[in-house]
Amino acid sequence: MGDDSPVKTCLITGATSGIGKATAQAIAAQGHRVVIVGRHQAKTEATVAALQEATGNPRLDFLVADLSSLTAVRRLAAEFVARYPQLHILVNNAGAFFLRRHETVDGLEMTFALNHLSAFLLTNLLLDRLRAAAPSRIVNVTSAMERDARPDWDDLQMKRRYNGVQAYAISKRFNLYFTYELAQRLQGTGVTVNAVHPGAVATGIWERPLGRAGAWLRPLLRRWMRSPAEGADTVVYLALAPEVEGISGCYFVDRRPRSPSQAARDPDAARRAWLLSAALAGLPEEEC
Repeated sequence: MGDDSPVKTCLITGATSGIGKATAQAIAAQGHRVVIVGRHQAKTEATVAALQEATGNPRLDFLVADLSSLTAVRRLAAEFVARYPQLHILVNNAGAFFLRRHETVDGLEMTFALNHLSAFLLTNLLLDRLRAAAPSRIVNVTSAMERDARPDWDDLQMKRRYNGVQAYAISKRFNLYFTYELAQRLQGTGVTVNAVHPGAVATGIWERPLGRAGAWLRPLLRRWMRSPAEGADTVVYLALAPEVEGISGCYFVDRRPRSPSQAARDPDAARRAWLLSAALAGLPEEEC
């Protein structure tokens, strides 16, 4: 990064491993200020130390939050606003896959709360910072698995019937609904928002739910799937590349705009998803 290049402030969730950590390293390597979010204090602090050593960039910091908790998401946003006057790049990367149904402290289905609702709430709470720093960018990490989503709008919490793959696919579909609706709302503000499918990446998101079987599968995953750095490539591209300046409301795969499922592009569904998400997050519609 040249001396005349402005230092940007970037916030990345789910950044203690996998795609998030690789994204943080790539952006920090270019000299920008990177704030990572992790769930555990010790692990998050150690990740920052490792990234500083790897990049030689002292502008690395961290915040700790359990993003499955709406209260924790609000606290995270407040802590960021108190400590950092600007936000140029927000990468909503945190996510997980659960074979069995779990509920959060708020009584919400864990996959939906962590993979979608936390990003929805955090982004809305930080929009003033993003607008003030415009041109600024939001990058939402989704998945091509959204094509398999068959959401039951009357049972999005999946209380009647839970399926881990469906829960994950639905959360990724809602990432896209969020991206498209937010892009419409941010027109003319200088803030862009895009979604990215990073590809099939060998990260702990697939290993941990399978327990011992996951450990056995790890060598195969690493052989046939992309590395975290490869998965992070398009995320970093959307965060920093000058050629995508001003581009918003798109879904990218391998640095190119692509079309997700037809259902994901339904504007009425995106609007409905926004209103439902705002209600679940306790965010009044007039504040969105």
